[in-house]
Order: sequence, then structure tokens, then C-alpha cells
Amino acid sequence: MAGVSSSTLRLWEAQGLIEPDRTASGQRLYSREQLDRLREIAWLRREKGLNPPAIADRIHQSEADGAPLPAAPAVTAAGTDIPVGHKIRRLRQAARQSLEEVARATAIPISVLSTFERTSVGLSFKSLHEVARHFGTTVAALSGQEDHAGCESLVRAGEWTTWPPTSPGVIVQALARGPTAMECHRFELAPGASSEGTYQHDGEEFIHVLFGSLEIVMDGDRFFVLNAGDSFYFESRRPHAWRNAADQETVVIWINTPPTF
Repeated sequence: MAGVSSSTLRLWEAQGLIEPDRTASGQRLYSREQLDRLREIAWLRREKGLNPPAIADRIHQSEADGAPLPAAPAVTAAGTDIPVGHKIRRLRQAARQSLEEVARATAIPISVLSTFERTSVGLSFKSLHEVARHFGTTVAALSGQEDHAGCESLVRAGEWTTWPPTSPGVIVQALARGPTAMECHRFELAPGASSEGTYQHDGEEFIHVLFGSLEIVMDGDRFFVLNAGDSFYFESRRPHAWRNAADQETVVIWINTPPTF
């Protein structure tokens, strides 16, 4: 309901951003007000680029002033009013394909595809890539990254365009705008967040870990663990998967070229 993973909820609780009620057995219970706060925290994290201390200060200041936090807007593709799920449905309808046909081609359950078309959440990173490839587009294009034109792109710190949050615990922010020859992104990964499977596509990729730890699996049997300061380059056509291997948030700079992801 909040659009984040359970591990992210536990992390935010540990950081003091949310304090759910608990039953005698220790089960967490969230009220409507707490759910609204979770959505606001997610929005401040995703859209404003605030880190946990800044969010905590924002919450405390709002409580002191007696003013509510800004309302979290509906999840839409960056720079547009069309949710990603609706974009997928339009592509499917334009191709005159049923959910069953898309499910068969992508190996994604019909129920998952149907839910995603309605809510824009629920697809893993791998699955979203498979759907984009099936319809001859890219995840970046679906997320609105190509909505900006021009041969120059200046993006100030904290003003990154954020992809719609379709995968649990994964926040992707565009570091360059427009139809560029490279897709330059900043990934924020909650503990345990992953691609949820192996995928591949044309091009080359470069990863640099700012902090945290990222596990990369290449070709199904080659494992690499990248820590803060480490970099990694590989050909995108090789099957690859990834996972945040740390017990804290991991942030990486991720570059794809040409823009085929």
C-alpha cells in the first residue's frame, strides 16, 4: 500500500522515521495516519531526494508547526501524467495482444501483469525489462526519461528526475535528461533489493558504488561483490543479475550505452 518493500519499512523504523504499533506477539500494526506518513516519506525520498536525517527534520518541523507534510502525488511516469502501467496497457492494446499473449511471451503471470497495468507496481526489475523489450521499447522510455529534448543536460544535486517506483526497494534517478547516447542513473537500493532474476540486452554498462555493497552475478555462475569506491564494467548482452548485499542502503552510479535498458 505504501509502495515500498518490507525491508525498507524496517529500515525506516530503525532510522526513527516511523513507529508502528505492535501486538503482544510483536507484529507491527500501521494505522491510516501512519500509512499516509509512509507514503509521504517515500515521496520525499523519491521526488525530493532527501536522505533519512533530512526527512526526519522535515517531519519534526511539520509536527512543530502543526502543518501536514506535502501530499504524495499519484505515481506517474517522470514528466508525464500517464502511469507506467497505463503506458504498458496502451502498448498492449495498440499491438492487439491479450494479457494471456503477453504473459506467454514474457513468462510473467497474467495476474501480475493485470495488477501492474492497474497500479504500476508489482513488477520486478527483470520483469519490467522483459515487458519493455517485448513491446520494442526500453524501461527508460517507459519511465519518461526521453521526454526532455536538447543536446545539453545540466542536473543540479538533488534535482534528479525519479523513475516511478515499480520495483520494491529500488529508486532510480536520472542524472541526465533527454535522448542521450548514454543512460546515466543513480540507483538507491534498500537492503535486499534486487533485480529478482537475470536479464540481458544490447550495449555496455558501467557501475560505481558510492556506498553500501552490491552483488553482481554474471553468466549465472560468476559472482562479484562491489563495495564503496569499487567500479565494474561489462557487456550488457551477458546475462546479469544484481542484489544489495548490505544491511543498509546501497547507492550506485549506473551507466548504460547505448540507451537500450
